[in-house]
Amino acid sequence: MKILILLLISIIVSASTLHLSISSNPSRLNPLLATDSASGEIADWIFDALLTYDKDGKIKPNLAKSYQFENNTTLIFHLRDDVRWSDGKKFSSDDVIFTYKLITSPKIFTPYASEFRYVKSVKKIDDLTIKVIYKKPYFKALNTWMMSIVPKHILEKESDIMTSSFNQHPIGTGKYKIDGFEISKDIILEANENYFEHKPYIDKIIYHFLPDPSTQFLMLKSYKLDVGSLTPLQVEREISDDFKKHYNIYESPSHVYTYLGFNLKNPKFKDKRVRKALSLALDRKEMVEILFFGHGSVCNGPFMPNTFAYNDKVKLPKRDLKRAKELLKEAGYDRSNPLEFELVTNSNNKIRVYAAQIIQHQLKDVGVKVRIRTMEWQAFLNTVFNPRRYETILLGWGLGLMPDAYSIWHSESDKKGGFNFIHYKNKQVDRLIKEAEGITDLRKVGEIYKKIFALIVNDNPYLFLYIPNSITAVNKEIKNVSDSIIGIMHNEIDWIKP
Repeated sequence: MKILILLLISIIVSASTLHLSISSNPSRLNPLLATDSASGEIADWIFDALLTYDKDGKIKPNLAKSYQFENNTTLIFHLRDDVRWSDGKKFSSDDVIFTYKLITSPKIFTPYASEFRYVKSVKKIDDLTIKVIYKKPYFKALNTWMMSIVPKHILEKESDIMTSSFNQHPIGTGKYKIDGFEISKDIILEANENYFEHKPYIDKIIYHFLPDPSTQFLMLKSYKLDVGSLTPLQVEREISDDFKKHYNIYESPSHVYTYLGFNLKNPKFKDKRVRKALSLALDRKEMVEILFFGHGSVCNGPFMPNTFAYNDKVKLPKRDLKRAKELLKEAGYDRSNPLEFELVTNSNNKIRVYAAQIIQHQLKDVGVKVRIRTMEWQAFLNTVFNPRRYETILLGWGLGLMPDAYSIWHSESDKKGGFNFIHYKNKQVDRLIKEAEGITDLRKVGEIYKKIFALIVNDNPYLFLYIPNSITAVNKEIKNVSDSIIGIMHNEIDWIKP
């Protein structure tokens, strides 16, 4: 019966294309190396993990058919037997073991290796069964296996994974596949006809390369995009009644926060008084109003609101120019010797550029001089982010449903390929992160993480700024679209576009 239903749908639905946009170039489509948002977004279509989230944010099997804990340190995975790589090769436990060995090897530099730091061994029971043994109980034992799996039969032959052509021409098990991509060109994804759940009802996805947000909006207004992000200004003042007839609009708090990060090896910012003064000099509520017309909120700290790790008792201080000036003077800065620094951000994110200008303007009120430098994303990665050449940066982080403080806030993550690129170190935070990792009771983990939250906010290694709302327009002709805690794309495989 299921086969008959799928056949009828395929007859009714002619070849269809979903038109999306992307504002920056992917760097590598290898999910183990995809650390920028563009690479991650495209790789998510091409690769799968053993486990994933359902629409309610609960973990469910994906490439795994099922799983069970033998005890608090031993996890058994039973894999699906109907999964194939996009080149036709059958997926097996060998691919999972290969991925684990690769991501934890010195052959690649990836921050995702930290997810596997408590895995003691991964053993093959048979082609479709794996036993994972942890060094100790670990609160993210399941989340570890939400990392995408890569093909052994392709990558085991590569001498240098970091420069492999696979990173531009990937082979995956995901809903869609790709022949490759060119820099600053549209990216085309084709439906995987052999996808284990079923072939996506939409045959093709075209990501139009639109680095200028205004161009993306014009494409959306001319109905040349099926899905597109809207800014609060566009929602409030720039969309017509006809636009609303063509698109459904979904709005919810995004899972992203924006921050100003300090290079804590820079003598200017080693002084905690300077960081606190800059925090006191900012009016974040004004920033949210100017940038988002109220379609957003102030970010109070490093973990996602309404999760077990969020500390709702910690609030960022209200603007206090008098105290900010006092702290700066204590640190040796005044009108005759003003604090000056450069703030770098990526030019393709216009909201961040405007935020930088607001920061520059607000800090003038305490005599601080900020020079703004904006760069194209790839140039920013190559010349600023990767070599850590900056004084301050303005960037954003995704907020996970299951936060892990280790990759960003533990001092061990201050290394090549690590996400602690601001060089943050707090011995108490390090100790609490390690303590939480060995606890499987999320209520107790939450108590520890709330302490971590408060300590980080007090240290001001970042100036936490804002969480914008996510506002998305979706072509009303597309059927089966629904919002969820993980976004509207949670069931894209079942979307139908006439």
